[in-house]
Amino acid sequence: MAASDGKELTMSRAMVDAIAHEMRESDDVFVMGEDIADYGGIFDSTQGLLDEFDRDRIMDVPISETAFLGAAVGAAQSGMRPIAELMFVDFFGVAMDQIYNQMAKNTYMSGGSVSVPMVLMTAVGGTYNDAAQHSQTLYGTFAHLPGMKVVVPSTAYDAKGLMHAAIRDDDPVVFMFHKRLMGIGWMPAPEGPKTAVPDEDYTVEFGEADVKREGDDVTVVTLGLHVHRAIEAAEDLADEVDVEVVDLRSLVPLDTETIVESVSKTGRLVVVDEDYRSFGVSGEIIARAAENGLSDLTAVERVTMPDTPIPYARPLEQEVNPGTDDIIEAVRSVNDE
Repeated sequence: MAASDGKELTMSRAMVDAIAHEMRESDDVFVMGEDIADYGGIFDSTQGLLDEFDRDRIMDVPISETAFLGAAVGAAQSGMRPIAELMFVDFFGVAMDQIYNQMAKNTYMSGGSVSVPMVLMTAVGGTYNDAAQHSQTLYGTFAHLPGMKVVVPSTAYDAKGLMHAAIRDDDPVVFMFHKRLMGIGWMPAPEGPKTAVPDEDYTVEFGEADVKREGDDVTVVTLGLHVHRAIEAAEDLADEVDVEVVDLRSLVPLDTETIVESVSKTGRLVVVDEDYRSFGVSGEIIARAAENGLSDLTAVERVTMPDTPIPYARPLEQEVNPGTDDIIEAVRSVNDE
């Protein structure tokens, strides 16, 4: 299905369309989380669902991530397909036992006698001054821990397809959406995430990265918000460097083949990630590129969040969050080598 088919939607609307379709198809699908019913999710991730589905299926819960994520695990193991929204990914700490020791491990620990077909949907990212406890991405944290699939859409088309696939999957899926891409009025999105989306259902395959912009000189591998910043940087550099932008879309499973193919063509790699620099996604991407094509790799740079809590003050947050200018500088650096 071509991304140009269908009507233009914001990323939040595309996600809601996918959830509504799956709920119509199966009574086993339901949504639970904080402020997801009357409010429609603070980032519009469930906007309008209560109008069609009753409160038994669009369930506001108390502020107890430990309780409702544990309940979602139990419901999934009993044959239902819950979508549980963790309002901010930063809150994972209060429910890490439920997420990692139960959701991610119970299929393995039971010898395959139970499955946990649930979606953990969560908002990630900064750029709007919400300080250190509400502004992280933490892609690498979840991708590092076995037992969970991890997906990160950057456009409405990908968000709808990945959501359909996540709800239908028999394993737990962590669906991480960037607040800045949702298209809500009080947090303007960049150009790009609002795309044409087919009316009918479709899936975006896990483990298939998408080359959002083709180029011959430098490969930029990224995900989420920074796909759009990378494309902006590539367009700004078009007269001097031909940049290829690879959108991972899925971290677990990870499409190593597309990364290696791109690097074998360009020989130069820039990895851009809003997560922290050390022990994370950027290092993993570089390691895989080196393991599978070291002879093709002539220069590497990474553009990431530094290893520091994210500041509240707007100028300081803008300083630490990777921007288009940082990507341009990194691309020029590897292109000169």
